[in-house]
Amino acid sequence: MKTSSKQPKTPEPLTTIACTFAEFIAGQGYSSDLVRKYGDSAHAFWQHLEQEHLAIYDLDDPTATQIISGCVTKVRSGDRTHAKYRLERFRDYLIENAGAPGRGPSSLDTSRRARLRREYEAYLHEERGLADSTIYHCIRYYDLFLTYMFGSALGDLDEITPEDVVSFILERRRAGAAPREKTVPSHLRNLFVFLFWSGQTKRNLGRSIPPSRQPKPTAIPRYLPPEDIQRLIEAARVTPNTGRRNYAMLLLLSRLGLRSPEVVAIQLNDIDWRRGEILIRGKRQLHDRMPLTDEVGRAIVDYIQNERRGSDRALFVLSRAPYSRFKNGQIVNLILKNVYDATGIAPPQSYIGSHILRHSLATDLLRKGASLEEIGDVLRHRSQMSTTIYAQHDVEALRGLAQPWPIEGDVR
Repeated sequence: MKTSSKQPKTPEPLTTIACTFAEFIAGQGYSSDLVRKYGDSAHAFWQHLEQEHLAIYDLDDPTATQIISGCVTKVRSGDRTHAKYRLERFRDYLIENAGAPGRGPSSLDTSRRARLRREYEAYLHEERGLADSTIYHCIRYYDLFLTYMFGSALGDLDEITPEDVVSFILERRRAGAAPREKTVPSHLRNLFVFLFWSGQTKRNLGRSIPPSRQPKPTAIPRYLPPEDIQRLIEAARVTPNTGRRNYAMLLLLSRLGLRSPEVVAIQLNDIDWRRGEILIRGKRQLHDRMPLTDEVGRAIVDYIQNERRGSDRALFVLSRAPYSRFKNGQIVNLILKNVYDATGIAPPQSYIGSHILRHSLATDLLRKGASLEEIGDVLRHRSQMSTTIYAQHDVEALRGLAQPWPIEGDVR
């Protein structure tokens, strides 16, 4: 390990920085036992630094890695993984607050295929404005198709033919890897449009991919009656430690018709308390403002005042330190599964998804006399065709639209 030509730090910063780091950890809501462990790790790191006569500005990547490895070997085997995590966090703290050198750039794949992949990802995000989940699948099919065509390298993209595209699609379907008919063609079309747009190919193969057969849905959306919805919401309310959060989340789904990703995406400053409005970050990065009902608003206030912790700007956060935001909307499905079990209500479908609350709201509005246009406004449908599926629930209205069967003489 290298030796610094400058004087080592005096013991004074040992107490100051290590203890300040422990206070920082305590402020994130960790238990006193974990705070003590973080403090011990910080002291061990600092002591190792001084024993080697090193200063904070000597903590480049190789030096920091060697110090952390030396500290980890002195920890009992069962705690070494978390000890390494604690030490890495202390290093990050030194970088942000004590002038330690930043982490060096990670090794970047500079191959032509990797560079094109990064350009494609930037295009999907910046030019198309697609959601992260959609971008993930587009990139996945980028890798799958190019591997199918060229192996691990990247060949001449202009040599790709429509026959190659069809062959790939058929292979994915034979393998059962494309459960939805439009999945593969849709992602490949995005890829070929990008390749032509960026000048990688001389022709746009995306035009050679015909639209996938997408039959109009005929199944009536499944739903729950209002009394069952209320029982589920009340069951969520009494969940230990997370009842206020779960209650507010289910209210947003069942009263405002939000999708689960939209619920977890809400930020604290998305709520305009003066106007009684809430900003909804919807699909395709579209934003809408919706009125915040008194019931939902009171539930959110109760959660913020009495249960929510941490400094994350997301409205709904984890119930354990460091109280960070949710990565996706799967938490809602888990909440629903738990309240189904608690109430004994049978889910109307085998897959437990939060969309059932959205469908139930639309069905209830329809039966109370709301028009399809009004329901579409509540659900924020961009196309009226998305709302027409709910017309199948209003049997009486459909009878009024039915034409009489033609009769000629006594024969119908």
